[in-house]
Amino acid sequence: MKAILIVEDDITYGMMLRTWLGKKGFRVTAASSVARALKHLESNETDLILSDLRLPDHDGTDILKWMAEHGLSIPLIIMTGYADIRSAVQAMKLGARDYVSKPVNPEELLKKMDEALHSSTPRTERPAAAAAPAPAIAPAFLEGESEAARQLYNYVRLVAPTNMSVLINGASGTGKEYVAHRIHQLSPRSAQPFVAIDCGAIPKDLAASEFFGHVKGAFTGALTDKTGAFVAAHGGTIFLDEIGNLSYEVQVQLLRALQERRVRPVGSNKEIEVNVRLVAATNENLTQAIEKGTFREDLYHRINEFTLRMPTLKERREDILLFANFFLDQANRELGKQIAGFDERACQLLLAYPWPGNLRQMKNVVRRATLLAEGRFITTTELNEPDMTQPETKPDMALRSEESEKRHIMEALKQTGNNKSRAAQLLGIDRKTLYNKLKLYHLTEA
Repeated sequence: MKAILIVEDDITYGMMLRTWLGKKGFRVTAASSVARALKHLESNETDLILSDLRLPDHDGTDILKWMAEHGLSIPLIIMTGYADIRSAVQAMKLGARDYVSKPVNPEELLKKMDEALHSSTPRTERPAAAAAPAPAIAPAFLEGESEAARQLYNYVRLVAPTNMSVLINGASGTGKEYVAHRIHQLSPRSAQPFVAIDCGAIPKDLAASEFFGHVKGAFTGALTDKTGAFVAAHGGTIFLDEIGNLSYEVQVQLLRALQERRVRPVGSNKEIEVNVRLVAATNENLTQAIEKGTFREDLYHRINEFTLRMPTLKERREDILLFANFFLDQANRELGKQIAGFDERACQLLLAYPWPGNLRQMKNVVRRATLLAEGRFITTTELNEPDMTQPETKPDMALRSEESEKRHIMEALKQTGNNKSRAAQLLGIDRKTLYNKLKLYHLTEA
């Protein structure tokens, strides 16, 4: 009985394939990510791999690279739902035996599987146990298994193949940029650039240059020509994070670029045609900003052809321990530690805490605890910090009034020599939140 490994992140589709191939006489195992597939291959004999081209952590082609490094010759058939011949050809250049388009034609798939199984070179023996295998590729992110996560990524898979502009709305630290990346990876533009711009970090007078570029001598300090983000992202996706922070003047320029699909570098008389897909993100209520007159309504409708709402971490309780262990694995690799997990009381604390700073806060908390831990497991002792022991305290120091908050911000900027990144760390908030507060309190020139 031939052993088949299916690598497919669509659980329903993978289960359908697994059941169907099982009835055809194959012994079938399914994995939902590259990392899980490699873990299976490390300890299980496999005769054939059926892998989706695009997976949550890596591409299916990374399995080919890993097998080449480990001296394994297992035929792999790529499955792609994008009719992307270029990517399929690239996969075959890397060693894929064949490819099939999704939805899969059963007879075509069986034929290609039979050809791969009977014409493949023998599976190379695994190196001796003394030569330890290289670690599996670590996943870049975890999507989660909660109902909120499943609904979110169902929408992501629905909108990704289209050319619709997407607005990702959610609190700071919820993973908006990862979702933007995922939309790009699952789109027909995936082979082209993904360019991210943090709108909250761009000085007002340099925004046009960042977006559209400039020519040498266009303004003081323009010593060379600069390629703007729109031209750099041509053919691909441009991600505008915290788009609500853009000044009204820059919003006008952005709207024109999106409508006309042309940009003019600062100081140039020539316009450049651009073809980009826009994904934007915000943690602000843009409809309220429209009412206040700080955000253009026509731009809002242009960027908001499809909205995705990011759930907070406390809204996806089932994912809390999954993410805690995911960040623990990352911290172990980064810090050279081997912490096995969290003890029971630590798990209870992780589940009970409301996580106002969401995934970003959890990552920092787990990283710190991993550094402090001396035993095999992280305990409440390592998690014993103000953020964890006082759930009602928010990560922005629970400042009780606007005046005291402004005073703390000014003091932090003074202590750090006006270094906003370091000031944000000192205040216990992320940089984007600090920029929002500087804007709110008119402290931009602090």
